[in-house]
Amino acid sequence: MPARDINVIALVKGGERYVFLFDDASRAEALRTLGRFAADPDLSFSWHDAAVLGEKVRHSEARVNRIRSVPPADRTA
Repeated sequence: MPARDINVIALVKGGERYVFLFDDASRAEALRTLGRFAADPDLSFSWHDAAVLGEKVRHSEARVNRIRSVPPADRTA
């Protein structure tokens, strides 16, 4: 079974801790979850929190792709 990259984003807000784990296939679901949490009046998670973490979710894909595209270091030195 091939290894999967798991992304983690977290927010500590007051006494609450929000930790989101997602892979590339569940990125859209992670974004929807942020929206559901922001819409829940029983949570301190705000739309601002959702926007900030949503940016991190969207940029995590670009970061992974950049890291994978970097060639291995020359070890002949």
